[in-house]
Amino acid sequence: MAGDTLLAVLLGLIDVAFFLGGALIDGGLQPQPWYVAIPIDVLMVAPLAFRRKSPLWSAYAVLLISIAHTTLQLGISSPVAVAMSLYSIVVYVGRKQGLIYLGALTVLNIVQTATAQSHSWFAEMLFTLFGLALCWTLGEFVGARRAYDDEVEARLHLLETERDQATRIAVAEERGRIARELHDVVAHSVSVMVVQADGASLALPTNPELAGRALQTISETGRGALGELRRLLDVLRNDDGDSEPRVPQPDASALADLSERMRAAGVPVELEVDDNLDDLPAGVSLGLYRIVQESLTNTLKHAGTGARAEVRVHRDGETVEVLVRDDGAGRARQLEAAHAGPSKKAPRLAVAGGNGLIGMRERAHVYGGTLEVGPAPAGGWQVRAVLPVRLAP
Repeated sequence: MAGDTLLAVLLGLIDVAFFLGGALIDGGLQPQPWYVAIPIDVLMVAPLAFRRKSPLWSAYAVLLISIAHTTLQLGISSPVAVAMSLYSIVVYVGRKQGLIYLGALTVLNIVQTATAQSHSWFAEMLFTLFGLALCWTLGEFVGARRAYDDEVEARLHLLETERDQATRIAVAEERGRIARELHDVVAHSVSVMVVQADGASLALPTNPELAGRALQTISETGRGALGELRRLLDVLRNDDGDSEPRVPQPDASALADLSERMRAAGVPVELEVDDNLDDLPAGVSLGLYRIVQESLTNTLKHAGTGARAEVRVHRDGETVEVLVRDDGAGRARQLEAAHAGPSKKAPRLAVAGGNGLIGMRERAHVYGGTLEVGPAPAGGWQVRAVLPVRLAP
C-alpha cells in the first residue's frame, strides 16, 4: 500500500504542476480557480492508494471523479488513474468484473469524445482504446502469474502438510511397534523370572544346586530384558533414533534358543521347524518369533504345573504355518476362553483377550495372515497362525 500511496502522490503533484504551469503561461488566467482544480486533483488520485486492498471501490471512485476531471481538463492523472484501475480489477478481482469496467470506460470515452467536438476525436478514441487494451493485456498476464504463484504456494503448503502428517503417522506406527516389543520382552522375561524364583524357593531347602541354577537363569533373563528395555526406551526418548546402537531383532532362527530358555524355566518344549525359513522377510520372521514367544509365555503362566508344549513351524510354498499347543488346562485359561472365545476368521475376529493376544492378532494382521486361538481338540490350548511369505501387491 505504501507504493500505491507514493504513486498517487506523484500523480497528484504532476497535476498540481500542470495547473501551476498553465497559470504562469497564461498569466494567471486559468479556466478553473485553484480551490476547484486542486481538490479535484486530490480526489482523482486518492483512491489509487487503495487499489490493491479494495480494487472495485477504488476503480469506480476513480471512474466517477474522472468525469469531472476530464471535463474540466485539469491534467493527465485522469486517463492514467483509469488505466491503472482497469489493470487492478483484472489482476486482483477477475476477468468478469474487468469486462464490466472496460465496457463502462468505453461508453464514457465515446460520449466524452463525441461531445468534445474535436477534429481529432476518432484518433483520440482509438488511442484511448489502445491504452485500455494494453492495460487489460498486462493485467491478464500479471493476474495469471499471480494465480500460478498462489497455486504453487498452495501445493507446497499441501505437500508440507502431507509430509508432516506422514511423519506423525510413521512415528505413531513405530511407537506402537515398540510398545508391542516392550510388552513381549517384559511379559516373557518376567514370567520366566517368576517361575524360576518360585522353583528356587521350593528347591532351596532340599536341592541348593538346582536353586542356584534357577537363580542364574533369573539373573541372565533379567540382564537381557534390561538391555532390551534400555534400547527400546532410548528410541522412545530420543527424536534422533538413528544415533542409537542397533541390536539385531530375533527371527525364526532364534526359536531354538527360545525353546531352551523355556525348558530351563520348567516347560518342556518339543520344537519342530522346517529348514527353509532362512529367506523369510525380516518382518515375517520377527512376527513368527514373537507369536511363538507370546504363546509359550502364556503356557508358562497359565497352563499349570507339569504342562508340556509343542511348537510346529512349517513352510508350504508362499505361506508359513505356526502351531503352538500345550496340554495344560489352568483355571485362568478356561476363564480367558470363556470371556473371549475362539476365532476362525482372524485377524478381524481373533480373540480379544489381553495385550498378548491383541499383539499376536496385530502381528498376523499386519502381514496379511490369520490367527486362531482357543482350546486344542485333545485338551489344553493352542495358537495357530498362518502368515504369507510375501505381502500382497
